[in-house]
Amino acid sequence: METVMETKSTQEATTPTDAITREVVDLMAGLVALFHREYEEAAAARSLTGAQAKVLALLRRGPMPMRHIAQTLSCEPSNITGIVDRLEGRGFVTREADPQDRRVKLVAATESGGAASEELRESLNFAREPLAALDDEERTQLRDLLRRILQHAGEDDARA
Repeated sequence: METVMETKSTQEATTPTDAITREVVDLMAGLVALFHREYEEAAAARSLTGAQAKVLALLRRGPMPMRHIAQTLSCEPSNITGIVDRLEGRGFVTREADPQDRRVKLVAATESGGAASEELRESLNFAREPLAALDDEERTQLRDLLRRILQHAGEDDARA
């Protein structure tokens, strides 16, 4: 039976730690910081907190249980309750009983909540201008590489 230490050593041995990988990680961290800063500013300009904006963005996928929202945003369900309360007070979301399990509450964006989320999304310029420097083929390649990275990250989460 493999121990936790052996598993960690195996993962470390197969994880690239070369200079290029370290630089890519640093560049990605810079992009994430830039995105978060602009996202927070765009949310504030619409009198939303970043967390409220993130919930509305998640709901573009469709209604979802509050527990799923909390898991996706890596926060406590009680925090999501407060966020949803405030969004509901502004008419941006509704809570509905799940038809499959009436004990579960689904949160759904209203038309105005969806419009606010889309407006916020359209206002984010952080990637538009830099991505304009890439041609279609380069943007497609970048998209495909990012998908692979995220898929691999999802596999690691499933193994943990």
